[in-house]
Amino acid sequence: MPTVIDDLDTLRRLNADYIASVLSRDSQRFGEILADDFLCTLPDGSLIDRDAFLAELSEPRPNDGLQVHDVNIRLFGDVAIVHARTTFTRPDGRPGAGRYTDVWARRRGEWLAVAAQFTRG
Repeated sequence: MPTVIDDLDTLRRLNADYIASVLSRDSQRFGEILADDFLCTLPDGSLIDRDAFLAELSEPRPNDGLQVHDVNIRLFGDVAIVHARTTFTRPDGRPGAGRYTDVWARRRGEWLAVAAQFTRG
């Protein structure tokens, strides 16, 4: 039986993988960590499913220098919520910032991302 410390370590690693996959546009890794029923709320308020998220990820775009700060992982048994702050560079070179919230669920012993929401200011 995993301990809380084991779960937190796993979720920290998965959060790092999630961000690395965003930066590298690694849809294969996302395919491994996103639940089949994953949903993402975009900054404009639209809701997309797993397939649309993976398709959007495959669109080429420049690396915007995304950095993650103040990661806070809250564990509720077989559900975890990850909150974090981000900084990045806008296409015009100005600095930007945002936040994200990811919801993870343990399914059949494995942590999977089931929902995400992010903002960019």
